[in-house]
Amino acid sequence: MIAVENLTKKYGKFVANDSVSMHLGTGELGVLLGPNGAGKSTLIKSICGLLRFSGKITIDGHDNRSVEAKAVLGYVPEIAVPYAMLTVDEHLEFIARAYRLKNWRDRADALLARFDLADKKNKLGKELSKGMKQKVSLCCAMLPQPKAIILDEPLSGLDPHGIRELQTAIADLQADGVSLLVSTHMIDTVGSNWDVTFIMKGGKLVRECRRADRAETLEDIYFSLFKADELSE
Repeated sequence: MIAVENLTKKYGKFVANDSVSMHLGTGELGVLLGPNGAGKSTLIKSICGLLRFSGKITIDGHDNRSVEAKAVLGYVPEIAVPYAMLTVDEHLEFIARAYRLKNWRDRADALLARFDLADKKNKLGKELSKGMKQKVSLCCAMLPQPKAIILDEPLSGLDPHGIRELQTAIADLQADGVSLLVSTHMIDTVGSNWDVTFIMKGGKLVRECRRADRAETLEDIYFSLFKADELSE
């Protein structure tokens, strides 16, 4: 579903991603782990077509910058920045119009209710708290029912109820055959439901772990690769 081949991204002389290759299959839940500065967000933005890079990225067999790829990909950024003068409801209408969705209203209302936003439909983007902005971003990503969703530090700003609902939503999407890539530095974000974990360090992919092939816990694998001072940077 998501295939990355020899991705390299440089900012001047600084190499943020260094020849990264990875593959996430249809319906798989992938976890992208690494400490701050490992290159996770750069990789995510490159996959979503937000950055120029060298290498090749395909989504559902299409070049990641093509309309076909964007039509099947949902993205939840680490920092949600809604339009200041659009209401919560208007954000969902904007997505529905952009994707030319039909009969989307009931699904939109269900998503708003799921993330405790039903009574916030008429609030402007500039009036939302950090957690509310994150929830709106989640609703917008899920509304078109994409084949793949990328979430960059998705627990940021969420309250306990929001965290539980997000984890439930991830499990439901996985059960429906949606491919998910969750970038995080919190190992317990997706519990034990992950299929593959990609661990990054210094811009490189240093370990790929398939849950079915590993006897160690994800925590043991992760901490074996990093010293305590690296994790606190």
